[in-house]
Amino acid sequence: MNMEYLPMGGSVNMIEESLRLAYGEDSEFIKDKRIAAVQTLSGTGACRLFADFQKRFLPDSHIYIPTPTWANHHNIWRDAQVPQRTFAYYHPESRGLDFAGLMNDIKNAPDGSFFLLHACAHNPTGVDPSEEQWREISYQFKVKNHFPFFDMAYQGFASGDPERDAKAIRIFLGNGHQIGCAQSYAKNMGLYGQRAGCLSILCDDEMQAVAVKSQLQQIARPMYSNPPVHGAVIVSTILGDPALKSLWLKEVKVMADRIIGMRNSLKESLEKLGSPLSWEHITNQIGMFCYSGMTPEQVDRLTNEFHIYMTRNGRISMAGVTTGNVTYLANAIHEVTKSN
Repeated sequence: MNMEYLPMGGSVNMIEESLRLAYGEDSEFIKDKRIAAVQTLSGTGACRLFADFQKRFLPDSHIYIPTPTWANHHNIWRDAQVPQRTFAYYHPESRGLDFAGLMNDIKNAPDGSFFLLHACAHNPTGVDPSEEQWREISYQFKVKNHFPFFDMAYQGFASGDPERDAKAIRIFLGNGHQIGCAQSYAKNMGLYGQRAGCLSILCDDEMQAVAVKSQLQQIARPMYSNPPVHGAVIVSTILGDPALKSLWLKEVKVMADRIIGMRNSLKESLEKLGSPLSWEHITNQIGMFCYSGMTPEQVDRLTNEFHIYMTRNGRISMAGVTTGNVTYLANAIHEVTKSN
């Protein structure tokens, strides 16, 4: 099209479509112009912009980050010079959610604390709270006046339904929270190299939203000046055209269903091999990653003996599992874990 600069805040069309995707097509907050939003350098850029915003206007605040989380979250808030604390999330024994520990840490955090929450398909564990658990989390946040910042890197890629994957955000909005939200189109549109994302902050009213957006742009200006145009055009073209959006929704579901299918195949293959371990967590978890529960030593054996590669914390990228290799993978996992 052209190579002109976008404004500091990015593509207006892309932002509008992104807000509808995150907050809902008929969101009252969009209609009331209560959301300050800017296009960002994917989800990472959205997180960094928010971290710098937090540091500038609440310099004594902390960020609570789940244990574990995507490793770059720590780098982002560290480089923004925001002190970090952690809250319980993953329960190694059950390979599920440590809900009691999570709720306890929310209750014990100082009133008005900032919490980083994964909206869906938690990275790296694939463990998400249930809808009822999200409601309890939201209630406790309200009691403590905490601020939830959602990193939503996998909307649509988790369940195959973007509306369902935004459920946590909608629950918090319904309970009257102000929220922050980082969106990425790397996974759900395959735009990894285009760095297409959005940062939004729900404000008290339109006037505050104008002020917040102005400040976000002031932070972006010396950091990267303005965001790239090509990914923004792709996103706004697809989401703004009913036929293209319908096709995209179908294709996202195909991708998510394939990963869910691979989870089922891997679990069934391990059970058929007579594994003495429970592999229920493979199908209980959701999204691109599976926190397998394998030890670093077992992962090393997979690499050295079977040429299977994953991070040493046992995280499997389910996107790399196919009908052609799932049996080989199951046999190898069985071999390194059967003596446990």
